[in-house]
Amino acid sequence: MAVPTRHIGLGLGRVRHWHDGLGEFSRQLGLALAAQAPRLADELGWRLHFHLPRQWHGLFGDAVGYLDTHTTQRWLHLRSTRFALWHTVHQHNRLRAPLGTKAQVETVHDLNFLHAKSAAKIGRYRGILRRRLAQRDAVIAITHYVAEDIAREIPGLAAPVSVIHNGATDLTGVAQQPVDGVGAQPFLLHISRMAPNKNIVALLDLAAAWPEQALVLAGATSTYTATVQAMVAERGLRNVTLRLDLAEAQKAWLYAHCAGFLFPSLAEGFGLPPIEAMHFGKPVFLSRRTSLPEVGGAVAHYFDEPFDGAAMRAVVQAGLAADAAPGRAEAIATHARQFSWTRCAEQHIALYRQVLAGQPAGGA
Repeated sequence: MAVPTRHIGLGLGRVRHWHDGLGEFSRQLGLALAAQAPRLADELGWRLHFHLPRQWHGLFGDAVGYLDTHTTQRWLHLRSTRFALWHTVHQHNRLRAPLGTKAQVETVHDLNFLHAKSAAKIGRYRGILRRRLAQRDAVIAITHYVAEDIAREIPGLAAPVSVIHNGATDLTGVAQQPVDGVGAQPFLLHISRMAPNKNIVALLDLAAAWPEQALVLAGATSTYTATVQAMVAERGLRNVTLRLDLAEAQKAWLYAHCAGFLFPSLAEGFGLPPIEAMHFGKPVFLSRRTSLPEVGGAVAHYFDEPFDGAAMRAVVQAGLAADAAPGRAEAIATHARQFSWTRCAEQHIALYRQVLAGQPAGGA
């Protein structure tokens, strides 16, 4: 007896690039789910469809379908196909699920507006998120920290909230490409989209307090990277090097050759780059803010506020010495390996099955 077909949509939104946390999450989860697509079709009758700009169609292989995005889908999204389930993979995606979709799931990556917006704007952002989540049949939080934020800020939410930790890409097997201008001198590394909430100012204070230590800042080009470049020049920080829009092979080289990884972020829903660095067994230094202690666990080292440059230097020096001990690099890498995209995809599939279990067997 043939298994009835059910169409599952994954709304990635109007993706412009894959160089930030949301882009990495969307791409890696998509690849991990697409790898399961033939099995899901055979065993469950599921047909996966990725909703993203046409330039990215084909990225996830030919075992899945692709749907074009359009601005008008912010108000009305019409499709001849009826979807049994639609997963909006992050809360910044403003495009609606197709009309007639039976069940909706949404992933909440963070409530960073609580830390970044004025008191007047926080209420508005909270209201927007409350209205979005009120229309969902299930909500995914990427850490327990985010789930606790949702419970506190949106009490009485009808949809159940499930925690599914992100995966983190293991780049240790990637062919490496050296990065121009980063020499043989031991360097400390930071990789992020370099927004203000990444606390780049604290890293520059550290560089000023430790002028003989090289520091490499890497990320995607943005308006804020120009601000960072200006701050480096104004402060005369000759030990700071910026490298932007790196290929995966270049990121792998930086992780492999750095002495340690710095991530004093002020607000994170998860924090992928620290776990990527941990795959290489590297000492990792985090702030104690938001989700980072949950993700970094006991193998990371932590900066305390107010992020004084000299105090941060002392934390890094002590951590580098401690992690030079035998077995420490393997312990750090073992911690990283628990965050796999395969596990993440399997937990998403289990949640989809749970949501779909409440639908008629004929599906959509």
